[in-house]
Amino acid sequence: MKISCGVPPSAETAQQAALAEKLGYDRFWLFDSPAIYEDVWMWMALCAKQTQTIGLGTAVLVPHSRHVMVTASAVATMQSLAPGRLALGFGTGASARWFFGKKPLTWDYMLTYISQLRGLLAGEVVTIDGQKCQMMHFKDITAKRPIEVPIILSAMGPRGQKLTEEVADGIMTIGGGKFDLDWHVQMANGTVLEPGETLTDERVKQALGPWYVLMYHGGWQHSPEAVDNLPMGAQWRAAVEVERPEDELHLIVHEGHATELTPRDQILIDHAGDMIGAMGWVGSPDEIREKVQVAADSGATEILYTPAGPDIERELTAFAQATIG
Repeated sequence: MKISCGVPPSAETAQQAALAEKLGYDRFWLFDSPAIYEDVWMWMALCAKQTQTIGLGTAVLVPHSRHVMVTASAVATMQSLAPGRLALGFGTGASARWFFGKKPLTWDYMLTYISQLRGLLAGEVVTIDGQKCQMMHFKDITAKRPIEVPIILSAMGPRGQKLTEEVADGIMTIGGGKFDLDWHVQMANGTVLEPGETLTDERVKQALGPWYVLMYHGGWQHSPEAVDNLPMGAQWRAAVEVERPEDELHLIVHEGHATELTPRDQILIDHAGDMIGAMGWVGSPDEIREKVQVAADSGATEILYTPAGPDIERELTAFAQATIG
């Protein structure tokens, strides 16, 4: 079982990558959501300069925000900076698209984009928006074509998972599952408890909270009224809906996505009690190791740990000590 980690691009990213390499993580993945995180490719390049051997990856790129030629050029740049260390994760972009007030991309769109990208990286002439395109970099400007980079897709539903088996090198999921692929990345958030800590301790709540509140964020996106069935949901929704005009609510509902808590989200955490542990891996080092084994038995070949809260370095260190040694 490989153990990797993922974080949002921010001012601390390069030092977090260096720490992850020192701790023995297999790969350092970066999130992609331009409305709330810094640029994934700028920080990927800086991470490459701050590390020597750790794999690097995008978890996950959302094609709508970059022309496929822009992505191809970024991949070529990374191949020059860190040869053989990059993996590309792509997704339909639920939360990243929500910030634009849009639904996730269709799988047809995704497959077209990935086919075009692979063609460009191979040095081929590719039709994009009805016109012939090709990477025309001189040999001394960037990596030579063909450029081979593994592509993994984040796929949670049956159609996406079936298509992923057909076109990708690996799959990324939240849960387990058996797939016709050798590479299965299972995402896991949470925190390793210190001796005597409980789910109601403030450190634990802050570490678990940003992922816990996603059931409110996602629930609101699909049906605002459905959130009322969750603890403190009606109060939370009322607080959201008086803060901005109706056509701007999607901008604030997802604020702090998977990274930190807003004051309105903090209220949910303060009333969550032990429920806060339902959305992630939380427990002693031995209990975390047991969860890794369960994931392996379910078909995962790599755990992508996605810590949150104010002390990412502590979370990365504790998880590595529990799972890597």
